[in-house]
Amino acid sequence: MNGLHLLSYVFGGAFLANCLPHLAAGMMGRAFQSPFAKPPGEGLSSARTNVIWGFANLVAAYFLVCRVGAFDLRNGLHALALGVGIVLLALFAAGHFGRFHGGNEPERP
Repeated sequence: MNGLHLLSYVFGGAFLANCLPHLAAGMMGRAFQSPFAKPPGEGLSSARTNVIWGFANLVAAYFLVCRVGAFDLRNGLHALALGVGIVLLALFAAGHFGRFHGGNEPERP
């Protein structure tokens, strides 16, 4: 087991998690934040830009997970590394983008 392979799976999970909101927003025809907006990561990019950015993230995830080492989803350590990347990016995105979409407000009973 190579530690660099596990690190690759963590980053692959992050790219996989990042592809989801961009593809979903783009496919629904909605503008969404992207690194290409002004200001980067805060302004809105077009739906088409988000589809392209989401697909680029999916390609990056594929190469980091499927082309590095011998990723096996049935291997608990491999799955854990992928899951850690997904959760870390998801938590970061929730905090960063929640301020734009009201997601950082406490829930009221």
